[in-house]
Amino acid sequence: MVELLVGAARPVTGAELAEQLGVSRQVVVQDCALLRAAGEDIISTPRGYLLPPGPKGERAVLASRHARDHTVDELNILVDHGLTVVDVVVEHSLYGELRGLLMLASRQDVAEFAERLASHEISLLSELTDGVHLHTVEAPSLARLESACAALRERGFLIE
Repeated sequence: MVELLVGAARPVTGAELAEQLGVSRQVVVQDCALLRAAGEDIISTPRGYLLPPGPKGERAVLASRHARDHTVDELNILVDHGLTVVDVVVEHSLYGELRGLLMLASRQDVAEFAERLASHEISLLSELTDGVHLHTVEAPSLARLESACAALRERGFLIE
């Protein structure tokens, strides 16, 4: 499984791994848990499994606030400036930090995320905190990061 993920150019779904390995999807889920317990750093995202990429230039945590219907706008601003949206984080009063891995790097990634969101009755993590959330982002340069922040600020999304 790790060899398949090392060579993958994109997240690989559990169904794809199951087919390539000749096992059920449940076996993939269980084996992934065992590999994680053995120290493998396998990330599970809504788009599939992947190994963590190496750092890409600048890494930052951005605080944002907006309504659900501005989610795609915010994500597109970030990827349009060349950033990868690594995750979303909210601070929950009972559970503490809740984190969802996203790994969105293009408009296509955002469109697939938006399609999953629209096709299911799913709440966003940010809906637990009145729209307030954090994104860990990676940018190829400080200039790209600053440009993305300026665009978020202009839209009123950035909390500073």
